[in-house]
Amino acid sequence: MTPNPRLTEAAYQGKALEIDCEFYRRIGEQMAQRTLIRELTVQIRSGEAWEVPAGHVCRITSVEGPQVGDLNFWNRHDPRERFWAARTRQLQAAHLSTYDRLWSTLPFLRPMATIVGDTLADYGADADGGRLHDTLGTRCDPYVSQMLNDVDFDFHCHSNLVRAVLPFGLTEFDVHDVLNVFQCTGLNDRDEYFMKTCPARPGTISNSSPSRICWPHCRRAPAGDLSQPMFGAGTEDPVENCHPLQVTVYALDEELARGWSEPESPRYRGAHGLRAQSWG
Repeated sequence: MTPNPRLTEAAYQGKALEIDCEFYRRIGEQMAQRTLIRELTVQIRSGEAWEVPAGHVCRITSVEGPQVGDLNFWNRHDPRERFWAARTRQLQAAHLSTYDRLWSTLPFLRPMATIVGDTLADYGADADGGRLHDTLGTRCDPYVSQMLNDVDFDFHCHSNLVRAVLPFGLTEFDVHDVLNVFQCTGLNDRDEYFMKTCPARPGTISNSSPSRICWPHCRRAPAGDLSQPMFGAGTEDPVENCHPLQVTVYALDEELARGWSEPESPRYRGAHGLRAQSWG
């Protein structure tokens, strides 16, 4: 049967999804027009939270070996606005790369960041259908570990995220579905989620340009490069596969950021079909 192009094209389309690729290309490429603001290292089996002001660039780099990182985003001034992986998957793609945007939750629904550079962009899809930087899966967590392996483990991605955001007044309930940076995933012939060994090597970079002051958190995957299974009988602790990630925040020269403005939320002013009741 010949596929129907009308039925296989993207479901979500419209002018609001268009992007000025040339503008973001310059931001990604003009390294000399950046000023270093902060640099930190996310050590193995840990997490970090840091601020990225609007109009700045945040770079995540694999510095010693292949390593997956889970990324959460919050609006620093109103953390109720945070990254929405499911809607990003619909509006952009299941696996993200250069010029894709990370969208926030309702009722905000606006880009939190735009990817301006990805040194793994040429990976594409491998023979198994695996692609990089996924929004298909979510963070690993101790609850699933307990359920599948009957093991208490305190350094899953979810727990690393929880520890990192507590100093900022957030809790476990604020941790949300992630962007799996450098992670190779896909769906098999049974439509089941799979994970493959991370292809990142020292110097591999993912850059994003935040749209607003935001508050990212990155955790290091406890399975490192995911070359060994995390769940199931006989699973061993793959700590030797874990490596640090480097995070760098840059300010942009005024000329390079000229013309940029903070994204606005959609102008929906309805009340979801609700109407005020009058009582006599």
